[in-house]
Parts: sequence; C-alpha cells; structure tokens
Amino acid sequence: MRYSVEFRPAVLKSLKQLPKKELRRIKKKIDNLAENLPDPATTKMKGNNSFHRIRAGNYRIVYEIHEDRLVILVVKIGHRKDVYKKLL
Repeated sequence: MRYSVEFRPAVLKSLKQLPKKELRRIKKKIDNLAENLPDPATTKMKGNNSFHRIRAGNYRIVYEIHEDRLVILVVKIGHRKDVYKKLL
C-alpha cells in the first residue's frame, strides 16, 4: 500500500536551504517512507501528539500519518540539534 506524501509550506521553504548531499538523502528517505511505512510504534514521538520521526543522517524528518486518506504529512525537516524546538 503506497501512501502519498504532502508537505507543509514551511517544509518546502526549509528544504531550499539544505546542502545538496543532505537533500538527496532526505528525498530518498521520504520516497522509501511512502512505499514502506515503518512500524508506527517505533517511530512515534513521546508525548501527547500525533508525530512520528525518522533519521536521515544528522537530519530528522517529522511527519504525521493520516490513515483515512493514505497520506503522510511532513511537518518539519531540520538538523537534529534544533528540529524538535517549536514543534507545534
């Protein structure tokens, strides 16, 4: 079952500022995420939220899974040191 991937506008803006090497790695991870969704129990972030996360080198991809529409909504992409700050 393949999910479609949607991005928040702020994510698209932040992608333009990333180095090309990291951008390729992140794109590969997102494509893989859409085809083979990892176990939500292992990627779920702690706390009372609906966010999941995966690693792409030193960067993290924070996303939500919408099962009813088969959509993965990418909420934020950033360096591991500050991606979790100001996360809704």
